Amino acid sequence: MPEGHTIHRLAADHRDRFVGGPVRVSSPQGRFSDSAALLDGRGFTGVDAHGKHLFLGFEDAGWIHIHLGLFGKLHFGTTPVPPPTDTVRLRLVNDDHHADLRGPTTCALITEPEKRAIHDRLGPDPLRADEDGERAWRRISRSRITVAALLMDQKVIAGVGNVYRAEVLFRHGIDPYRQGKDLTRAEWDAIWADLVTLMRAGVRNNRIDTVRPEHMPEAMGRAPRVDDHGGEVYVYRRARQGCHICGTEIRAADLAARNLFWCPTCQRA
Repeated sequence: MPEGHTIHRLAADHRDRFVGGPVRVSSPQGRFSDSAALLDGRGFTGVDAHGKHLFLGFEDAGWIHIHLGLFGKLHFGTTPVPPPTDTVRLRLVNDDHHADLRGPTTCALITEPEKRAIHDRLGPDPLRADEDGERAWRRISRSRITVAALLMDQKVIAGVGNVYRAEVLFRHGIDPYRQGKDLTRAEWDAIWADLVTLMRAGVRNNRIDTVRPEHMPEAMGRAPRVDDHGGEVYVYRRARQGCHICGTEIRAADLAARNLFWCPTCQRA
């Protein structure tokens, strides 16, 4: 499932291509046809992103709410527009660009109050300028749930997925099985600030890199990471490989139905 940096990157892509003019809207697959007919030809007025949720605004008609889930994909192209396949749930077209959405968990036309309700149930997003992590700290600081599980709970903090969860805990030497209430305020502030920095870089570079310069392949004389997800990481999907810092074998375990990765030496309990 895409993490929050991907959704904010997609928001910027829509903003650059469509905001400020009329847009043709269709649903070749047919599952969004009624709403597409209401939106077709209207002005594209704005884009918003919160965690893993993307919102596309239309003049006097509300917002398209998109959640990609595990299988959703968004593809952008230029004109002339090729014929759509029957898997395209939503197609947007203007004079210069088109965007095709396939396989999302959610693609629905919602009202402004419905959009606000979604924001209200989500935790703070490190990529939103109006958040500072305080709401998340109030929940984490009194929780007996593990910090690893809390970081993946979108009601606690929005946009963090498995990669950022594993990597930020490693970068701060925090045992993933520590309870939230055992984190200090200084530790949480450092985690939040680091997530802001890492996720902004993820938006900018369109990939997740979490390794500090002194631990990059060229600095350490090691081979670059080879992985479909790309990016240099410390522990994510590196089970049974040696830690870049101490050499200890990276461990993996199931936690809240997701794979957890950590270094038992650098993140000692």
